[in-house]
Amino acid sequence: MSTHDEKIAKLTFSSVYPHYLTKVERKGRSVAELHQVIEWLTGYKPTALQKLIEKKVTFEEFFRKAKLNPNAHLITGVICGYRVEEIENPLTQQARYLDKLVDELAKGRKLEKILRSAADA
Repeated sequence: MSTHDEKIAKLTFSSVYPHYLTKVERKGRSVAELHQVIEWLTGYKPTALQKLIEKKVTFEEFFRKAKLNPNAHLITGVICGYRVEEIENPLTQQARYLDKLVDELAKGRKLEKILRSAADA
């Protein structure tokens, strides 16, 4: 595992979540939309998400317990200088999937497009 992958694994979700929130709200999107995107990817409902934030779980634990959406592999593109579909470390890829979805939400993309389905592919 690279140093970059280790950093992501040890990062707490609660330390990143406020940044996601600020990013989407600054662009006129709602907390509910952010939660919808997170739930689509991970299966976490807002109450479960809040508990994970309070427990200060790491990204490693956050994604280990998640029920990743079967269409997550349809998330493609560049985020933080990396092509998400080419990231080899599964945890890093999952974290970047989430970054990409939040980014798309903040950029005003329609929720139907963000929440990918096999029919869109």
